[in-house]
Amino acid sequence: MNATAALGGYLLCRAQPRLDALALFAGVALMACAASAFNQVLERDLDALMDRTRRRPLPAGELGILGGMLIALLTLAVGALLLNIIGLLPLGLALATLLWYLLVYTPLKRRTPFALLVGAVCGALPPLIGWSAAGGVVTDFRIVLLCGILYLWQVPHFWMLQKRHAEDYRRAGVPLFVPRSFSGPAPFLVLWLVAMIAATLMLPVFGLIAGQHAPLWCLAFCLPLVLYPFERWEGAAFAGVNIFPALLTLALYGL
Repeated sequence: MNATAALGGYLLCRAQPRLDALALFAGVALMACAASAFNQVLERDLDALMDRTRRRPLPAGELGILGGMLIALLTLAVGALLLNIIGLLPLGLALATLLWYLLVYTPLKRRTPFALLVGAVCGALPPLIGWSAAGGVVTDFRIVLLCGILYLWQVPHFWMLQKRHAEDYRRAGVPLFVPRSFSGPAPFLVLWLVAMIAATLMLPVFGLIAGQHAPLWCLAFCLPLVLYPFERWEGAAFAGVNIFPALLTLALYGL
């Protein structure tokens, strides 16, 4: 997903991809794998308490800490090498994202549910990595808008994930946005989804997604978000939110 979002930022800057787009995709994917591996080493105690994660290699006893660290370091090294070939700025942004995820968000989410608002930065930065890899200026309003949309996307994505696995998280002692008495659509989340849809519809307004049918594209992949408040369509909304970055990338590519 992070690699797809990075590719979206690349395509926004350069409509005709070059061979370095493959190195970008692979490099970001490997850096994300490294972040996941480091995270599983750091959170092996929590993973062992949750049904959703207890079958992961470390809590299941299939892999030791040294093995996990070796995988993390190897994927980090290869991913960093690929991004370094493209440029120092994409590499620096990727390393900053990884460090923010591991050193700020990971310890913070044990202490407060508001860690999600801090950790969402990690999911918002991959398009900026792709944009910089294509030679774009990082302060350009187009990439700022795209990163903003993906920042907004993080909250409904993890809200729905927390709701689905709420008892697992509570068993592990992880503070949740979702209250115990949660039922029906949460006004906070509905408001957040409206903001996300409004930001997405700004893409064709400002010409970031071109073409006669661009507004219809944006409306189409925002449809699952509209379905969220209706309980019977919650599964479709969950799936739609999960694939949102991929759909956004397709729209940026002009399909």
